[in-house]
Amino acid sequence: MARMATRGPSQSPCRGSTLRSHTRRVRFPDDRPSGQPDTVRDPDADAKSDPVDDESHGGVRRVHIVAGGTRSELEPGSHTRRCRAIRAHGATIRRCEDAPVACALLTKARQNRPGESEAGMSSRHPCSLRFLVACLTASSACSGDLVVADGIVPGTDDDTAELATARGGRLGAPLRNLTDAEKARFEAGLEEFSAIEDVDEGLGPVFNDAGCGVCHLAGAIGGASDRTVTRFGRVTNGAFDPLAGLGGSLIQANGIGPQPATDVDGTSCDYVAETVPAEANVQAHRLTTPLFGLGLVDAVPDETLEALAAWQQDNKPELAGIVNHVVDAASGATRVGRFGWKAQVATLAVFSADAYLNEMGITSPLFPEENCPQGDCDLLRCDPVPDPEDDGEDVDKFEDFMTLLAPPPPGELSDAVIAGAEVFLRSGCATCHTPILETGPSEVSALSERRFRPFSDFLLHDMGALGDGIVQGNATGRLMRTAPLWGLSARTRFLHDGRATTIGDAIRAHDGQAARAREKFKSLGYRDRRNLYAFLLAI
Repeated sequence: MARMATRGPSQSPCRGSTLRSHTRRVRFPDDRPSGQPDTVRDPDADAKSDPVDDESHGGVRRVHIVAGGTRSELEPGSHTRRCRAIRAHGATIRRCEDAPVACALLTKARQNRPGESEAGMSSRHPCSLRFLVACLTASSACSGDLVVADGIVPGTDDDTAELATARGGRLGAPLRNLTDAEKARFEAGLEEFSAIEDVDEGLGPVFNDAGCGVCHLAGAIGGASDRTVTRFGRVTNGAFDPLAGLGGSLIQANGIGPQPATDVDGTSCDYVAETVPAEANVQAHRLTTPLFGLGLVDAVPDETLEALAAWQQDNKPELAGIVNHVVDAASGATRVGRFGWKAQVATLAVFSADAYLNEMGITSPLFPEENCPQGDCDLLRCDPVPDPEDDGEDVDKFEDFMTLLAPPPPGELSDAVIAGAEVFLRSGCATCHTPILETGPSEVSALSERRFRPFSDFLLHDMGALGDGIVQGNATGRLMRTAPLWGLSARTRFLHDGRATTIGDAIRAHDGQAARAREKFKSLGYRDRRNLYAFLLAI
């Protein structure tokens, strides 16, 4: 530790095809009628590598089919309608009118296997999960259910599998293709993230836990957990007061205990857990969120999220999200928030320093002042370590760890996953849970101009009764950031407060702008629900 103070489509693109597969047991904890088998189908364990590769070409997919040893090319426009470009708020927005890429793909592949029967062709699945997601992105844009702006080009592939060490890779790994120096930064960051802090290193005087890895551990260090923090405030005549003078809005649930005064004339202090004051009439719990892939999210240009919000407002006003503009503590500039349940933080640099202060009570050059225990700043007289308690080095290591941490690897493809993608689209989920985004230029090559699939627009949406009542920046009590869906398979609780223990319960709790999608979900039959779950657990 380096311290300054004390010590150094509406139709699935692959619909109708059949997998030669084995089955595995997969349990979905809700919505299973008695007597129904609890299995989903997986691709053949001995399947060859995907017989499809592709590249983008002017916003329209150029698809290469490798079949029967022959490589064929679908020229842009020959089997797809052209995309039209729309100018909005200075950004180029592309939206496909139609995307029968898969039909063309299957037709072309059949032509390359002239001696093979229709049944034989359909048994060879031409898709990978990455390709499925790309097709989903194109087709959802066609149906008007998805915003595609600038880096979100319809029909293009994404780099998530490559970045996450490929399908079936492990959670918690660094990004692939890092330089040796970047790998060293990741390992140093992982060590710091996993460390347990002590009082003489600046922990406290009030804090939530003594190490980041204590809460972020589901699946791997950096994951989510069932741990929640508590926020509170008071609403009077519609106005929200965070009650900062009483320790709000965030509770620190631990204290470092009795400490002598640091000045000659002072009295000793006993630092204890903060409590929700009687004056509060709003109280909310927030679940620990996973950190996998956040370097990609950090690298998305503000303009992309602004254009996403503008497109939604122009084309889907009833579902449109808004940007949470926040003042970046590091630069003083107004930025687009994207981290936290209210998108209240714009960058990983600030996110790191904020966590050091608010979760561990460790000050740094970016946030050099302690939180006053229960709002009583006089109690800081006994704080045993002068501020700032970290010289910024360890905060930087924390940022390095999150920046270089790989996204969740994609799951295995199956018939259920393919069918579930169609259900996802048909239910209207893809408007807010945007499948693919793209990063801008980055000093880290592995993060530069990469397409990835978080399934979130990182915008604020009115969630009605599901809102937490807390106000942060532009985020009113009803507004919540769209939660990314990647990596759901590593989680056991869902929604901002962890109230849902199944995916189905989480969807049924959606309200406000998401109420229509909720009702569509509730009308689904058993098979469609199971397929949707399989898809969500694979992305």
